[in-house]
Amino acid sequence: MTIHNPAAAFFASPAARGVAALLRGLHHVSPALGTRLAMGLFFTPMPTKWLARSRAVPRPWLERQLPFEGGHISVWQRSDIEPGRPKVLLTHGWAGDAQQMRPLADTLAFAGFEPVLLDLPAHGRSGGWRSNLLQWVRAMFAVTARFGPWDGVVAHSLGAMALSHALARGLPARRVALIALAPPPWQFLRWFADAMGTGEALATRMRGRFERREGASLGHFEPAWLAERVLQPTLIVHDRGDVTAPLAGSERLLAGLPAGNLHVTEGLGHRRLLSDPRVMQQVAEHLANARP
Repeated sequence: MTIHNPAAAFFASPAARGVAALLRGLHHVSPALGTRLAMGLFFTPMPTKWLARSRAVPRPWLERQLPFEGGHISVWQRSDIEPGRPKVLLTHGWAGDAQQMRPLADTLAFAGFEPVLLDLPAHGRSGGWRSNLLQWVRAMFAVTARFGPWDGVVAHSLGAMALSHALARGLPARRVALIALAPPPWQFLRWFADAMGTGEALATRMRGRFERREGASLGHFEPAWLAERVLQPTLIVHDRGDVTAPLAGSERLLAGLPAGNLHVTEGLGHRRLLSDPRVMQQVAEHLANARP
């Protein structure tokens, strides 16, 4: 049985195949230089920032910028929300942006919440061109220091993986919804190296370089480590046919959660979950139980 490699789709164009060939050649001549180039590629999101920045900020949403690590992160709020509502933080995944979460955020606003959207570093209207999961975690703590604590937190894909780690590190939230949870970063490193045609040796060197630079272990993004530390009631929504983030990752996390529930959808794939009326209503109902 052939296992699908989601990273392969990003390197299907002639230009991308040329970059992969260059990386393989450099990796063969100098593994250190090849690893450096690979790190630059791996931690650079697909170039969607210009598209995200070109979209108008729709009323009643307002965007503000918060200082963050020498640059800024963008936070979105609705201007028509009265003070005192339960607060919910929502954030996107890799190569996404805050506006992807807007349909769900509007649903939560109509249900009586105050939604706060975050453009993660190097995404949407936030600053930077490269980022990683640990920087995302720091951004979540930064926006929480300004707007939290949270009655609920919601995240999609790799953002859900970063959120899980933030919760394990003590991010204050009462209830959690993880949508299309992405696999841990070690799996993505192996997929990336396979798509480049370099073999797992490159993935191993990239992991070592990242862990030395950040002073943290990628093992702390594995389901077994996370599950025993995420104590909040957690709803996981995942589509059975998701080829970008296989369902098995959510099932592994669920197996260790002390208060987890998994809802499996059919035919929605990786991103259509975010605007599906039934999914949005289920998330709203789950978070509503956080109210005092």
